[in-house]
Amino acid sequence: MPLTATERHTFSRRGFLTALGGIATLPAFSRSPLAESLLERKDGEDAVLFASAYRNSNGDFGIGLLDDYGQILARITLPGRGHGIAVSPDGQRFVAFARRPGTFALFVQPFQNSDPSVIVSEPGRHFYGHGCFSADGRLLYAVENDFGAVRGVVGVYDVSGHLPKRIGEISSFGLGPHDIALSSDGRTLVIANGGIETHPDMGREKLNLATMAPSIAFVDVQTGDLARQHELDRSLHQLSLRHMALDGKGRAWVGGQYEGPASDAPPLVAVFAPDEAPYTTEIPASFTGNLNNYIGSVTASISGDVIATSAPRGGQTLFWDAGTGGFLGAQAIPDGCGVAPIDQGSFLISDGNGGLSLVNEPDLPAEILARPPGFSWDNHMVAFSQA
Repeated sequence: MPLTATERHTFSRRGFLTALGGIATLPAFSRSPLAESLLERKDGEDAVLFASAYRNSNGDFGIGLLDDYGQILARITLPGRGHGIAVSPDGQRFVAFARRPGTFALFVQPFQNSDPSVIVSEPGRHFYGHGCFSADGRLLYAVENDFGAVRGVVGVYDVSGHLPKRIGEISSFGLGPHDIALSSDGRTLVIANGGIETHPDMGREKLNLATMAPSIAFVDVQTGDLARQHELDRSLHQLSLRHMALDGKGRAWVGGQYEGPASDAPPLVAVFAPDEAPYTTEIPASFTGNLNNYIGSVTASISGDVIATSAPRGGQTLFWDAGTGGFLGAQAIPDGCGVAPIDQGSFLISDGNGGLSLVNEPDLPAEILARPPGFSWDNHMVAFSQA
């Protein structure tokens, strides 16, 4: 993505709110007839909305709220570059995280007349850019770096009250936990440990490339105990396991970012389940070596039957059959990275050039829905609607 790195800042909640300037929106999220009409389609189906971090042409960062036509309904200003967004199970709230090594996250209730709340990471910690909610929506789990102790942790936040409150942490059982998801039964946290040691004093420099040990950890959500952990073959220890999505059977599809020699052509997508041996998918020869060994985002269709994996540096988004692991097709979208499901089989893809494209079938041409002037969309996009 053609976005510059974010410098590390230390925020106080009060100072951050002052700098934030609140939420800048169209009338979409007031309790008005217009707001209610935006939440329902004309045919009576629930409306699907989308959220993504962006940078605009004047260098400001924020979160954009979009409809399924690619139209921007609202914008939320951020003081630095954003990354991933966690959505509550009922679709009423979301948390936007700063890009690593950012120390802020923003808790937003877009359908209420309330200001966003700021979550500031604890001293000695920073966010990795992703998180997820508990099944009941009361807790937020955020992947963090305990850089003094050189370990990954999951910060646990109570978001049921007026202001989010950190109430504890559990181990990620690895270094560089980047993404996290909750199993469909709500009992297990699935954590993608990228395996890379970093320290905020060193910016985004990677400090242990020779000894990387990426893994996927399955952690009991109640006790914090490790239930199962999987690694790929040692020959792939420099394949940092970063972003993931759960398919309809609860398996974690994980995209890798390779830190080894650029001349290598490792597999970039792997599938993990607690009681099964992990396996990697086979990238067609026509794409081998053309993806710059980098998967940016991973998402599943609403049915969980199709997995989309974007490779923005190669300008391709690849699609997979979740049942067989087979390759379904690809879309050539320059700098396309953010991917979110629209309905049972369609996806919305955002790109760093400001485009928003609709993919109805993996092997059919994408349709550009919108290209808001002056916007550059960041790496991730999520879909949400009121439950």
